[in-house]
Amino acid sequence: MKSEAFWSYPYTSQRMPLIAGSVVATSQPLAASAGLRMLARGGNAVDAALATAIALTVVEPCMNGIGGDAFSLVWDGNALHGLNASGRAPAGWNRAHFDKYDAMPARGWDSVTVPGAVAGWRALWERFGTLPFESLFEPAIQYARDGFFVSHTVHRQWEAQVADLIGEPGFRESFAPYGRAPLPGERFVCPGQADSLERIAASKGDDFYGGRIAAAIANHARRTGGLMTENDLAAHRSEWVEPIGIRYRDLELQEIGPNGQGVAALIALGILEHFDLQAIGTESALGAHLQIEAMKLAFADLHEYVGDPAHMKAVTLSNLLDPSYLALRAKLIDPSRAVRHRHGKPYSGGTVYLTTADTSGMMVSYIQSNYRGFGSGIVVPGTGIAMHNRGAGFNLRTGHLNEVAPAKRPFHTIIPAFLMRDGKPLASFGVMGASIQPQGHVQLTSRIADQGLNAQASMDAPRWRVLDDNQQLSVEWNTPPAIVDGLIARGHSVRVASRLDLDFGSAQMAMRLESGAYMAASDHRKDGYPVGL
Repeated sequence: MKSEAFWSYPYTSQRMPLIAGSVVATSQPLAASAGLRMLARGGNAVDAALATAIALTVVEPCMNGIGGDAFSLVWDGNALHGLNASGRAPAGWNRAHFDKYDAMPARGWDSVTVPGAVAGWRALWERFGTLPFESLFEPAIQYARDGFFVSHTVHRQWEAQVADLIGEPGFRESFAPYGRAPLPGERFVCPGQADSLERIAASKGDDFYGGRIAAAIANHARRTGGLMTENDLAAHRSEWVEPIGIRYRDLELQEIGPNGQGVAALIALGILEHFDLQAIGTESALGAHLQIEAMKLAFADLHEYVGDPAHMKAVTLSNLLDPSYLALRAKLIDPSRAVRHRHGKPYSGGTVYLTTADTSGMMVSYIQSNYRGFGSGIVVPGTGIAMHNRGAGFNLRTGHLNEVAPAKRPFHTIIPAFLMRDGKPLASFGVMGASIQPQGHVQLTSRIADQGLNAQASMDAPRWRVLDDNQQLSVEWNTPPAIVDGLIARGHSVRVASRLDLDFGSAQMAMRLESGAYMAASDHRKDGYPVGL
């Protein structure tokens, strides 16, 4: 065991982006290498993305897993496609079942909706993949069977969760065999994960929703108080969706629509379009204040009006993104002071991210998550499958569009993003980390559009984060003091975070250059480094 000093990083460093014809960028180098292996075999960006995503379930299990959800945006060379691979509530989740709670639980079976990631892998492969499905699993199975060496960052994320989860059935067996998180530099193996991934690979995912794995999930639920059944799993389907977007300066930001929170980034940018941030300066107190207030306005509407799109009847996406409505919301921003913003009245009528790109022009923006770290704490014995807790995204407000109900999708936080310029693809990117995701999308988009920054510089800059009360503010340790002082003077409640604080997300980006090559960048806040050919 090395000393605490050994695992400290007292000096700042500057990352450089990768320039290559085909690229993979994600938060974990071992997962990125899995995607690179597919590119080296002649696979395309989707093949690389899937191998990377599958490997991430093994090498970063504290942030995502086989039992999670996923979303993706794919530029196929001609058009942008969206995939919603999130699951629905079990059929037994009637409202009366949750009367015993004051709020939706964050742990246990009553937080577990049907996992959609595995079905998402198959859907992406069926439409765009070129390599055999089974080959995409080879690196992940190898990491699970033979083990991988745990990084310091992954150790920190893992260790922070073990005390709360070690008593949950199946968790110790799979993810804390020594009664603790694996140490930095320690080899970790998970044979249950290897077995599950082999079954999923051989069945093209069918085993997860209708075979032995499905039976193991449903049986474990029956034994331990859950309501998920074989029928719930068998009924799951991924959904191809039309991306949603908004123009900001000379760019267009594309997102996955509800049930995800991508619309919040679009709302905020639509508000910011009414301010000249290029002249004001994004790296000024006023520039930061305007962005923060726009984000608060967006969050207020997001949590009032966004959920399963089938239930968004009174207020639609077009209402929320209506230019005249956004103009009115922009007028609510006082340049001199922070305001506690409420939702308006629009006119009627724990996560991992990766991006890949290849020489054909195909680009993939992909995100998957167990929601809060390992998720619900439920681990199906013998499988290494940690079940997510996306059900916590529902609420218990009677009549609210996001009120829990059978076969309904919960409000979702994970969102991939894509930037266009003049109708052509510019960048696939994402920022992992709950509510920081749309905030990160806004900050990176503004830095590219208003400052002209490149992929790496846009994510290296210090970030701010509006906290979940939609009022308090956290800023990174290296935020210029003049900005901090200016925000405090405007009435913001500001916390300056410690260095290496993981609450500001981790970004990845592949930016297309005029030459046809890509600039791939990976966030210094996590372990990732871009790789390419």
